[in-house]
Amino acid sequence: MGTKKGSFGEITKLIATWTDEMVAVQQELTAIQALGPESGGKGEWARALYLRNLLEGWGLNDIQEYNAADPRVPEGTRPNLVVRLAGKAARPTIWVMAHMDVVPAGDLKKWSTDPWKATVKEGKIFGRGVEDNQQGLVSALFALRALKDSGVTPPRDVALILVADEETGSRFGIDHVLEAAPDLFQPDDLVVVPDAGNPDGSMLEVAEKSILWLELTVQGKQVHASTPDQGVNAARAAAHLTVRLDQALNGTFSGRDEVFDPPRSTFEPTRHDANVPNINTIPGDEKLFFDCRVLPDVPLREVHAVVERVLREVEREFQVKIQVQSAQSAEAAPATSVDAPVVKALARAVEEVRGVQAKPMGIGGGTVAALFRRKGIPAVVWSTMDDLAHQPDEYCVIANMVEDAKVFAHLFLGKA
Repeated sequence: MGTKKGSFGEITKLIATWTDEMVAVQQELTAIQALGPESGGKGEWARALYLRNLLEGWGLNDIQEYNAADPRVPEGTRPNLVVRLAGKAARPTIWVMAHMDVVPAGDLKKWSTDPWKATVKEGKIFGRGVEDNQQGLVSALFALRALKDSGVTPPRDVALILVADEETGSRFGIDHVLEAAPDLFQPDDLVVVPDAGNPDGSMLEVAEKSILWLELTVQGKQVHASTPDQGVNAARAAAHLTVRLDQALNGTFSGRDEVFDPPRSTFEPTRHDANVPNINTIPGDEKLFFDCRVLPDVPLREVHAVVERVLREVEREFQVKIQVQSAQSAEAAPATSVDAPVVKALARAVEEVRGVQAKPMGIGGGTVAALFRRKGIPAVVWSTMDDLAHQPDEYCVIANMVEDAKVFAHLFLGKA
């Protein structure tokens, strides 16, 4: 007996036949370098035009634009697209949000392939952006196409929103859309953001840590290294500052929450800017950075208080001046309830398609799901990925891309 027309079984078979097409779309997207102006790029306009033409070619013509003015890019605007497939009811709408922009390739010597030419080998696609966020974007596109080609009218509207500027703050992306169209999303909508995940698809990300990026500038006095007593060595003070902040922050905020991975607050010294170009000069200025991911029950003001205490101690001991700025500071958004319809519907879809028991979890990374959660709209971050975002030799597992499309199709057809 054949598979019933328009059934979930038929739709999954159809998606499977499009594997090569999905790979081809990945290759086309990778070749369009959608870098924001902060990363030296021209924005996402060319990529948005390609995607719009692709969607219209599939007969998905209900497309709206919520573009944001940005004079730094050639077109003067950053694109945000919403494509909708009408259901039997308009609400609650099922949304998938993916971003069109990518990060720079970084050091090309660390890549074994051309990052801007998607390379297929060993069941994977290698290239910048193929996992972050093209995998989720392509999976959602083909799931929507499958419903359209099968002549299926879903129980409720299904909409994909493809946004700009996720990698550099979302000011011209989803942040702009939420402000320009405040009624576009409703609290009973189901929102999925395929921008993080784990290798078996079992993680339903419903909570995130607070994020605090610290930029610390140490000011001493530059002199020749042979006359150290005439100067104030900013490098020595900065080294002590790094170690003491590391010890004080980790020692003070040592609580655990097993919902998160890792289940603790993290305080990591990361970037350190160049000081003097030669060895025989004592630097008068040092700039260093900390990336702090803080459990939601710790107010960031308490973190700032510990930082200030350590700074003042180092200033007094080493006779330097230290300035601190917060390059980013965001208190954790309210968590999505584990009982929210989107959590339950997605868990059912993952179990049926992948045979995996998915569970709600929290992460240290920040995602745009927080913007929805702050507006009272439950959102889940989910994908099946090896988490290669921003790394050299970033790759997408082709089978994950195809299976995730089936999960989205299940979600679109569900009755949650």
